[in-house]
Amino acid sequence: REKTDGAGMAHTPRLLGVDYGDARTGVAVSDAIGFITGEAWVIEERAAASLAARVADAARERGVVSVALGYPLNMDGTPGRRAGKTEALAERLRERGLDVVLWDERRTTADAHRILSEAGARGRKRKKTVDAVAASLILEGYLAYLRNGGGK
Repeated sequence: REKTDGAGMAHTPRLLGVDYGDARTGVAVSDAIGFITGEAWVIEERAAASLAARVADAARERGVVSVALGYPLNMDGTPGRRAGKTEALAERLRERGLDVVLWDERRTTADAHRILSEAGARGRKRKKTVDAVAASLILEGYLAYLRNGGGK
């Protein structure tokens, strides 16, 4: 996945992390060199086709080439109840020209709640940001995997 720029410097293209939800979907984008999470936000959309279009538009606007889509696995590693919906969203994103990797999202939402609780976020503020934090955790996990030689 590494490319070199005109000066011969290696870099990883920007990546997107997605925490897919029924009503709110968290999205996080890496920094310009694909090293850490930069911007994170929530898309409020229930319709899968519209959500896929919005995620693909956000990816194009930010120069993203790959998406780490949180994949719901049970604690024993088997696909969770939302796995089929997630696989369908992955296919919709691929149809829009994005490379999609299904990424284990176990514990990301619980960890996001813990992080926000420790930061003092309560009530509505936490509800509005937990999905963005979960998307950031999905992206951070995938970026760490790539930095450690995964995907080669």
